[in-house]
Amino acid sequence: MDRDGSMIRVTAAIIEKKGKILIAKRRAGDRFEGKWEFPGGKLEPGEAPEECLRRELREELGIETRIGEPILTSRYESALLSIELLAYRVTYLSGKFRFSDHDDIQWVAAAELGQFDFTEPDLPIVRLIIEKKSRSKQR
Repeated sequence: MDRDGSMIRVTAAIIEKKGKILIAKRRAGDRFEGKWEFPGGKLEPGEAPEECLRRELREELGIETRIGEPILTSRYESALLSIELLAYRVTYLSGKFRFSDHDDIQWVAAAELGQFDFTEPDLPIVRLIIEKKSRSKQR
Protein backbone atom coordinates (compact mmCIF):
# COMPACT_ATOMS: atom_id res chain seq x y z
CA MET A 1 0.00 0.00 0.00
CA ASP A 2 1.04 3.53 -0.60
CA ARG A 3 1.21 6.02 2.25
CA ASP A 4 -2.52 6.60 1.90
CA GLY A 5 -3.23 2.86 2.18
CA SER A 6 -3.96 2.27 -1.50
CA MET A 7 -2.44 -0.31 -3.79
CA ILE A 8 0.47 0.91 -5.90
CA ARG A 9 0.10 0.04 -9.60
CA VAL A 10 3.41 -0.58 -11.31
CA THR A 11 4.39 -1.56 -14.86
CA ALA A 12 7.26 -3.78 -15.95
CA ALA A 13 8.87 -4.26 -19.37
CA ILE A 14 9.95 -7.61 -20.75
CA ILE A 15 12.39 -6.53 -23.46
CA GLU A 16 14.00 -9.34 -25.42
CA LYS A 17 16.92 -8.95 -27.84
CA LYS A 18 18.85 -11.75 -29.51
CA GLY A 19 17.38 -14.29 -27.10
CA LYS A 20 18.27 -12.32 -23.97
CA ILE A 21 16.05 -10.34 -21.59
CA LEU A 22 16.84 -6.95 -20.08
CA ILE A 23 16.99 -6.75 -16.27
CA ALA A 24 17.96 -3.80 -14.08
CA LYS A 25 19.49 -3.61 -10.59
CA ARG A 26 17.81 -1.26 -8.10
CA ARG A 27 20.11 1.51 -6.94
CA ALA A 28 21.39 1.93 -3.39
CA GLY A 29 19.07 3.85 -1.08
CA ASP A 30 15.99 2.68 -3.00
CA ARG A 31 13.27 0.33 -1.75
CA PHE A 32 14.48 -3.15 -2.78
CA GLU A 33 18.02 -1.75 -3.22
CA GLY A 34 20.49 -4.12 -4.80
CA LYS A 35 17.77 -6.42 -6.12
CA TRP A 36 17.04 -7.02 -9.79
CA GLU A 37 13.82 -6.15 -11.59
CA PHE A 38 12.29 -5.75 -15.00
CA PRO A 39 12.42 -2.00 -15.73
CA GLY A 40 9.25 0.05 -15.49
CA GLY A 41 7.62 2.26 -12.94
CA LYS A 42 4.64 3.57 -11.03
CA LEU A 43 1.48 4.70 -12.80
CA GLU A 44 0.54 8.34 -12.40
CA PRO A 45 -3.14 9.18 -11.71
CA GLY A 46 -5.18 8.83 -14.91
CA GLU A 47 -2.29 7.30 -16.86
CA ALA A 48 -2.79 4.15 -18.94
CA PRO A 49 -0.32 1.34 -18.14
CA GLU A 50 1.11 1.40 -21.68
CA GLU A 51 1.68 5.18 -21.48
CA CYS A 52 3.33 4.77 -18.08
CA LEU A 53 5.69 2.09 -19.32
CA ARG A 54 6.71 4.06 -22.42
CA ARG A 55 7.33 7.17 -20.24
CA GLU A 56 9.27 5.30 -17.56
CA LEU A 57 11.55 3.57 -20.09
CA ARG A 58 12.27 6.93 -21.73
CA GLU A 59 12.99 8.61 -18.35
CA GLU A 60 14.93 5.78 -16.68
CA LEU A 61 16.78 4.18 -19.60
CA GLY A 62 16.70 6.81 -22.37
CA ILE A 63 15.06 4.47 -24.87
CA GLU A 64 12.03 4.59 -27.17
CA THR A 65 9.85 1.50 -27.21
CA ARG A 66 6.69 -0.08 -28.57
CA ILE A 67 4.51 -1.57 -25.86
CA GLY A 68 3.07 -4.94 -26.81
CA GLU A 69 0.62 -7.30 -25.20
CA PRO A 70 0.29 -7.75 -21.44
CA ILE A 71 1.86 -11.01 -20.30
CA LEU A 72 1.13 -11.09 -16.57
CA THR A 73 -0.57 -9.21 -13.76
CA SER A 74 0.53 -10.13 -10.26
CA ARG A 75 -0.01 -8.83 -6.76
CA TYR A 76 2.49 -8.53 -3.96
CA GLU A 77 1.57 -7.67 -0.39
CA SER A 78 3.63 -7.15 2.73
CA ALA A 79 3.00 -5.27 5.97
CA LEU A 80 4.43 -2.12 4.37
CA LEU A 81 3.51 -2.44 0.73
CA SER A 82 0.77 -3.58 -1.64
CA ILE A 83 1.68 -3.69 -5.35
CA GLU A 84 -0.17 -4.68 -8.50
CA LEU A 85 2.46 -5.37 -11.16
CA LEU A 86 1.47 -5.22 -14.84
CA ALA A 87 4.08 -6.83 -17.10
CA TYR A 88 4.13 -6.19 -20.86
CA ARG A 89 6.13 -7.50 -23.78
CA VAL A 90 8.08 -4.51 -25.08
CA THR A 91 10.04 -3.90 -28.27
CA TYR A 92 13.13 -1.67 -28.17
CA LEU A 93 13.00 0.87 -31.01
CA SER A 94 15.82 3.37 -30.48
CA GLY A 95 18.00 5.26 -28.01
CA LYS A 96 21.26 4.66 -26.22
CA PHE A 97 20.79 2.79 -22.96
CA ARG A 98 21.67 4.77 -19.84
CA PHE A 99 20.50 4.34 -16.31
CA SER A 100 19.43 6.94 -13.80
CA ASP A 101 17.31 4.86 -11.40
CA HIS A 102 19.46 1.72 -11.49
CA ASP A 103 23.03 0.75 -10.64
CA ASP A 104 23.34 -1.75 -13.49
CA ILE A 105 21.51 -3.34 -16.40
CA GLN A 106 22.20 -6.72 -18.00
CA TRP A 107 20.95 -8.83 -20.87
CA VAL A 108 20.49 -12.41 -19.65
CA ALA A 109 19.15 -15.66 -21.05
CA ALA A 110 15.84 -16.85 -19.62
CA ALA A 111 17.58 -19.87 -18.08
CA GLU A 112 19.88 -17.52 -16.13
CA LEU A 113 17.11 -15.44 -14.52
CA GLY A 114 16.97 -17.74 -11.49
CA GLN A 115 20.58 -16.84 -10.64
CA PHE A 116 19.64 -13.21 -9.84
CA ASP A 117 18.12 -11.83 -6.63
CA PHE A 118 14.88 -10.29 -7.94
CA THR A 119 12.43 -8.10 -6.04
CA GLU A 120 9.51 -10.08 -4.63
CA PRO A 121 6.95 -8.40 -6.96
CA ASP A 122 9.02 -9.47 -10.01
CA LEU A 123 9.34 -13.15 -9.03
CA PRO A 124 6.08 -14.27 -10.71
CA ILE A 125 7.42 -12.82 -14.00
CA VAL A 126 10.72 -14.68 -13.58
CA ARG A 127 8.86 -17.96 -12.95
CA LEU A 128 6.59 -17.43 -15.98
CA ILE A 129 9.49 -16.69 -18.35
CA ILE A 130 11.54 -19.67 -17.14
CA GLU A 131 8.49 -21.94 -17.39
CA LYS A 132 7.65 -20.77 -20.95
CA LYS A 133 11.25 -21.23 -22.12
CA SER A 134 11.53 -24.71 -20.64
CA ARG A 135 8.19 -25.73 -22.23
CA SER A 136 9.30 -24.44 -25.64
CA LYS A 137 12.53 -26.50 -25.38
CA GLN A 138 10.53 -29.66 -24.61
CA ARG A 139 8.65 -29.47 -27.92
